Amino acid sequence: ESSLKFISVRLEEYVVPWFKHFYSRRSRVVQCAVGERSYHIFYQLCAGAPTTLREKLNLKKVDEYKYLKQSCCYSIAGVDDAEMFRAVTEAMNIVHISQEDQDNVFAMVSAVLWLGDVSFTIIDNENHVEITVEEAAETVSRLLGCSIEDLNLALSKRHMKVNNENIVQKLTLTQATDTRDALAKALYASLFEWLVEQINKSLSVGKRRTGRSISILDIYGFESFDKNSFEQFCINYANERLQQHFNRHLFKLEQEEYVEDGIDWAKVEFEDNQDCLNLFEKKPLGLLSLLDEESTFPNATDLTFANKLKQHLDTNSCFRGERGKAFTVRHYAGEVAYDTSGFLEKNRDLLHMDSIQFLAKCKLSIPQTFASKMLAQSDNLESVPYRPSVADSQKLSVAMKFKGQLFQLMQRLESTTPHFIRCIKPNNLQLPAIYGQELVLQQLKCCGVLEVVRISRSGYPTRMTHQKFARRYGFLLLEDVASQDPLSVSVAILHQFNILPEMYQVGYTKLFFRTGQIGNLENTRNRTLHGVLRVQSCFRGYQARRHASERSRGVLALQSFIRAENARQSYSSLLRKHRAATLVQKNLRGWRARRYFIKIRKASVVIQSGIRGCLVRRCAGNVDLLNVLREFESKKEADGDQILIKASFLAELQRRILRAEATVREKDEENEMLHQRLQQYENRWLEYEQKMKAMEEMWQKQMRSLQSSLSVAKKSLALDETPRMSDSSVEQSWESNGNHVGGGSSQQLAAAPRITGREMNASMSVIGRLAEELEQRSQVFADDAKFLVEVKSGQADASLNPDVELRRLKQNFDSWKKDFGSRIRETKVILNKLASGGGGGGNESSPNSAKRKWWGRLNTSKFS
Repeated sequence: ESSLKFISVRLEEYVVPWFKHFYSRRSRVVQCAVGERSYHIFYQLCAGAPTTLREKLNLKKVDEYKYLKQSCCYSIAGVDDAEMFRAVTEAMNIVHISQEDQDNVFAMVSAVLWLGDVSFTIIDNENHVEITVEEAAETVSRLLGCSIEDLNLALSKRHMKVNNENIVQKLTLTQATDTRDALAKALYASLFEWLVEQINKSLSVGKRRTGRSISILDIYGFESFDKNSFEQFCINYANERLQQHFNRHLFKLEQEEYVEDGIDWAKVEFEDNQDCLNLFEKKPLGLLSLLDEESTFPNATDLTFANKLKQHLDTNSCFRGERGKAFTVRHYAGEVAYDTSGFLEKNRDLLHMDSIQFLAKCKLSIPQTFASKMLAQSDNLESVPYRPSVADSQKLSVAMKFKGQLFQLMQRLESTTPHFIRCIKPNNLQLPAIYGQELVLQQLKCCGVLEVVRISRSGYPTRMTHQKFARRYGFLLLEDVASQDPLSVSVAILHQFNILPEMYQVGYTKLFFRTGQIGNLENTRNRTLHGVLRVQSCFRGYQARRHASERSRGVLALQSFIRAENARQSYSSLLRKHRAATLVQKNLRGWRARRYFIKIRKASVVIQSGIRGCLVRRCAGNVDLLNVLREFESKKEADGDQILIKASFLAELQRRILRAEATVREKDEENEMLHQRLQQYENRWLEYEQKMKAMEEMWQKQMRSLQSSLSVAKKSLALDETPRMSDSSVEQSWESNGNHVGGGSSQQLAAAPRITGREMNASMSVIGRLAEELEQRSQVFADDAKFLVEVKSGQADASLNPDVELRRLKQNFDSWKKDFGSRIRETKVILNKLASGGGGGGNESSPNSAKRKWWGRLNTSKFS
């Protein structure tokens, strides 16, 4: 992760050079050699597309497409195209390409395949054509989101502007076929560019650019086959240009730097491929210039192109003409023979402005994006030395565009610091553990690796300017050299560390060192810096500790003053609170004591009044005692003296008082028990009343349900019996009470209504219970689900997991629904049995037949 903060690897810089290689091979979309497959995505789409996508794109088999059946190679041994298609879709999902964009990509690929099957019909004697309206044309128009008329106009006509006049030119069969193939190649190439942009967007490349990046160029591979065509011609030209870049950096610039800095250096000779580059790029008699010139002639052929090359380039040492359409170029890696068959056709880029405008008119977004990108590239074209117009830029050949893109790549490489990795092929058999010495030596000689090794051994790979060297290692000198110039400081450092003179050279601006010489200086510098840092760390630690100690003492003093002040303030506050609390407690306790005293006094007065009243009521019949008391009181009032009462009389009075008190307590206890029993009886009576009300309500509901069901049954029976009574040859009728009047036994007719009534009552009770259970359980599940939703949304609080409880509630609901369905089915079977139990035979006009129809309609209306 730390490295990603400083390095940004851009996928675009890896893919774009490969696309330049792809640009020269895009003719493979419409033209394949025998035994060579086209691009793999065509075969993967036809083999691995799912059924829905296949129907949407109207895909056919691989061998039914014109573009694919040219090569007669539909599969590769050991490669599963269907599995590769799934891998492609998985990769697109990983880089976050949406499903809609994936469908559009596959639609464009299918449109390219169907374009090859679009045929033309000749409409006049001048070989002018129009597209044939058939499956291919209809599929292409549907996939691109355009009408067949627009497709016909783009492929069979061309608009030109001559002297401010718009002219519509009809195309011949050959021209229309070339326009169709050019449109297919442009669609596929634009689709490739669009995918690269989508991948870069998905990876968020370029959001945090630090100014540093790593670019990987994987194109450096020389090709030489038994038959080399236009693709190998472009690739080997690119290899020549890259080899020149390699030579320039490792041979020319290296040695020029040694000479410019004035060091003693023996120049190393190497093989320069500039003559071969001049053969390709020289104007006006270079291979590319002659190819573009010949491609503009309408009557030119591959043979005339080969003859023109032999006529103008036979004097070049890197060119040799062959018999027929072939010629040989001496590349840096060896001679390669090219066959000019198909050169002119592959070099022409026949995509006209009409085709771009046709894509811009399509309803789908991807073709519109392709068209806008093509127009932008035409306006900003930098591959030619002049500023072309839009019309001129569309006439540029593939070779010219390839050359321009190659020069853009070289400009980017020139602005960076290159590092080269040479891959050596150990054998031509592509087998492990086999080393071909001659093959490896030939590759080392052709690629210039031996010269690179020779320069590295005799050269000075480590170089540093005088200023940088003095600034980096000047502090290692023993004496003070601050006033001296950088060169003197650098020489003093070299002498002090005893670096041998043959291990370095002093240039005008730089010091040049052989391999391994700068390592000793770096080790000494690192050890010195480590010691300096250690001393600095100790001194800084001492300063930090002393400063921390001083600050700690100051902090403690401040804390002591602040804490003392806080303690005094807290104590004074607590003291005030204590005094206030004591005062409040005193007043509260006094108030409570006074209230308790008054309460006790009132209770004592009540008890005394009750006891005195009881005594008076009990002693009301004892006149003698009352007379004695009255006499005693009168004597007391008269005499004013205390009268002594006998001890026995006072004891009798006390015993009577105690017995009266005991009797009062017993009566109170009995009264309390009676009150409790009365309360229990009242509670039971309330419960019984509630149960009776509930049962009465339930019975009333059942009665109403039964009455409604009976009314429905009677109506159904009346409706079913009326037609049959009118059409039947035997006169039968049903009275209002359900008795049958007509022929037959009177006992059977009298028993039939009773049996029907019992069956109907039993059926109604079963259906009523099922309906009530359905309503109750539905309400319970709805209430539970509503509560869990409120808990999950935060409207209600509960210590439970709403997701788990919802899943559990769903499981309970599914199990109950399954059980309830089985019960309904069982009830239907029972009802059908009850409905068919009292009938005789299969008579459709019997009452049992009417009952079966009634039960069937009732079940259907209530539980379906």
